[in-house]
Amino acid sequence: MGRRSLRKIDPALDLSPYLKTPDQLPEPWDPAALFGRRAPLEIDVGSGKGLFVTTAAESHPDCNFLGVEIAKKYARHAAARLAKRELGNAQIICGDAMSLFHQALPAASVDAVHVYFPDPWWKKRHHKRRVMNAVFLRDVERVLAAGGTLHFWTDVEEYFRQSLELIAAHTTLVGPEVVPAKPADHTLDYRTHFERRMRLHDEPVYRAMFRKVAQPAGTDQR
Repeated sequence: MGRRSLRKIDPALDLSPYLKTPDQLPEPWDPAALFGRRAPLEIDVGSGKGLFVTTAAESHPDCNFLGVEIAKKYARHAAARLAKRELGNAQIICGDAMSLFHQALPAASVDAVHVYFPDPWWKKRHHKRRVMNAVFLRDVERVLAAGGTLHFWTDVEEYFRQSLELIAAHTTLVGPEVVPAKPADHTLDYRTHFERRMRLHDEPVYRAMFRKVAQPAGTDQR
């Protein structure tokens, strides 16, 4: 089940309002400077072709969505999806999500973090490259506002189990809450292209959601 080649991007599309690099982000962090308004912010880690961030932005115009994709060709493809639909409440950052969370995002600034089908880095010696690691998960907990949620899906059971253990060991996030599969109403009614591929081939998808509870006043947010 290899990846299909990406379609060519219409050269007439202006991607600049939708595609950013880390050095174009406001300092200090201010999402209103990116979106021109203040609204609940959700971040999609590893946006790939941009199916989730696009459909989420269309379905929830009252929220802002920020996709983060390290591969330039996929970041451009995702930004082109947004540009075609003129979705002013979504943007793509071409960069490393772990650096963004660790260096740019302040505490309690994000309402939801979505991590769908991250690279499993199959070889054991490469597991340290997985995005679901202790440092990243502590940063996720720090940047989530009270009541904020972490959504994690994968098709790799071992990665899923390991990640749940890491979340339990290194955060106080409450969960996991079971996330049932939703019947698809049409051919692209899936969170991501990976979910579509797995479900069309009757392969399992492991889903979980975690929630950040309100912290007592004076609690260290790391």
